[in-house]
Amino acid sequence: MVSTVVSPALVGLDTATVQVEVDLRAGLPAFAVVGLPDAAVSEARERVRSGLLNQAFAVPARRIVANLAPADLRKSGPQYDLPIALAMLAASGQIPPSAIRGVGAAGELALDGSLRPVPGVLAMAEHAARRGWRRLVVPAANGSEAVLAGGDVEIVAAPSLRAAADVLAGVREAEPPQAPRADDAADETGPDLAEVRGQAAARRALEIAAAGFHSLLMIGPPGGGKTMLARRLPGLLPPLEVVEAIAVTRIHSVAGLLDPGRPLVVRRPFRAPHHSISVSGLVGGGRTPRPGEVTLAHLGVLFLDEVCAFAPSVLDALRQPLEQGVVDVVRGNTAARFPARPLLICAGNPCPCGFAGDPGGRCVCPPGRAEAYRARLSGPVADRLDLRVDVPRLLRDELLGAADPEASAVVGARVRAAIAFRRARGQVIPNAHLGPVAAREAAALDRRGLVLLGRAVDRLGLSARGVDRVLRVARTVADLAGSECVGQEHLLEAVGLRAPSTREAA
Repeated sequence: MVSTVVSPALVGLDTATVQVEVDLRAGLPAFAVVGLPDAAVSEARERVRSGLLNQAFAVPARRIVANLAPADLRKSGPQYDLPIALAMLAASGQIPPSAIRGVGAAGELALDGSLRPVPGVLAMAEHAARRGWRRLVVPAANGSEAVLAGGDVEIVAAPSLRAAADVLAGVREAEPPQAPRADDAADETGPDLAEVRGQAAARRALEIAAAGFHSLLMIGPPGGGKTMLARRLPGLLPPLEVVEAIAVTRIHSVAGLLDPGRPLVVRRPFRAPHHSISVSGLVGGGRTPRPGEVTLAHLGVLFLDEVCAFAPSVLDALRQPLEQGVVDVVRGNTAARFPARPLLICAGNPCPCGFAGDPGGRCVCPPGRAEAYRARLSGPVADRLDLRVDVPRLLRDELLGAADPEASAVVGARVRAAIAFRRARGQVIPNAHLGPVAAREAAALDRRGLVLLGRAVDRLGLSARGVDRVLRVARTVADLAGSECVGQEHLLEAVGLRAPSTREAA
C-alpha cells in the first residue's frame, strides 16, 4: 500500500511541494529513501525507525521505500523525518489513511520520537496556506512561528510523533499554538548616540542616512568613533512594521537564526561580517542556495568595518543589491532570489596604517600605498554610496572636556518625524529607493537650484547616478527640515555629503 504526505521544501526563500510517498511491499525487511536526498535525508531511515519504536509504534517487517517527489529537486535537511513517519503509519494501518489527507508535515525526529524544530517553518506555513492544505504538522517549538503565516490552514504543533499521530487520528484535540507578541523586545535598548563624543558632521550624516535609508561611507583614522557611530544607527531607525517584521522573520527562519523564545523579529537586524568573508557569505550561495549577510541585514543595517580590507571581488558583488534590492544566486540547476534592502554603512581607514592626512604626520605608508589601499573599494561601488563623511581624530578638548551630545531618542524622534512628513506628502518608499524619474519629481529644483547642481556636476564630475543620489539626499534633508520643496540650503548640504572626503583625496 502507498500512502502520501505532502511537505514544503525550501528553495532559497521560496518553497515547493514535495510528495512523500511510502510503499510497503513483500520482501526482505529493508528501508530505502529515494528522490535525490542528501545525507541528512538519507539518514532519516534510522531516526524514523527508532522514533517509531520508542513511541510504541510497530516498524513493518517489510520492504519499505520512501520516495520524495519530484525526483529532480534536491532534498536537504532533516525536515522529512516527520512526513516519512506519518506516511509509514498510514501505510501500515496504525493510523487511518484518511487522517493524512490534505495534511502537510515537517519536522526532525529524535531517537526517542520527540520532535525537534527545523528552520524555515514560517515560509512553509505560508506555502501551506497558499496551497489550501487542511493542516500542517510541525514541532511544538515551531508552533508560534508557524501561526504568523495566517490563512485557513490549521497548525498542529506537536511535541512528539505520538502526539502528532493522536491528533491526526482524532484521539486527542490539538492545542492551538500561541502567536508571538510584537512587544516582546520593546524593553530592549541598544547603545546610545550620547556616548559618542564630538563628530558633529558624522552624527548629522548618520541622521540623514536613517531618515532616508541612504548608504554611508565614513573615512578616518583609528579611534575616531566610526564603529561606535555605526553600531548606534539601529537605535535611530523606526521599529519594523508588521509586514516588515514577518519578512525579516522569514529570512532569519530559513537561515536558522531565530531565537526559540522570540519567534518574531521585531528589531531591525544589524550585521557586521568580518572582512575575510567570501562572496557567497556576503551575497548568498552554496550548493543549496542560502541567504548571505546582505539578505540577513534586509531592512536593517549592514556594517562593513575596515571596508578596504575586504576582497575587491566581495565588494563588487554588492552592485546588484545596492542598485536593485535583490540578489540572484544560480547554482547548477537551482536558482534563488533573495531580498537585499539593507542600509549599508561602510567605515574605513585612509591607508593601511590609518593616518594618511593626519596633521601630526604619523603616516608611515610608502608612496602610492594609500592610493592602492583605497582603490580596493572600486569606483562603481563607491559611486553607489549616497553619503561620504570624514571622521577625524578627536581633539583634546573633545576627549577630556565636558560633553552633552544628543541622545539616540532625540535624534530618532527627528528621524521618525521626517519619515512621517515624507509619507504625508504621499511617498511611501524611502527616498534612497526612488527611481531616477521619481527622484527628480520629488526633489524638483527651481532655476537657482538647477544652476547650483550644474556647478556641482562640473566641479565634482558627478555621474548620472551621482546626480540622482544627490537629489534623493537633498529630498531627505528637506524632509528633516519639514519643507515641501527642496531649497538651495538642502541641495548644498547634499552636495557636500557627496563630495569626496579630504582623506579620500589625500
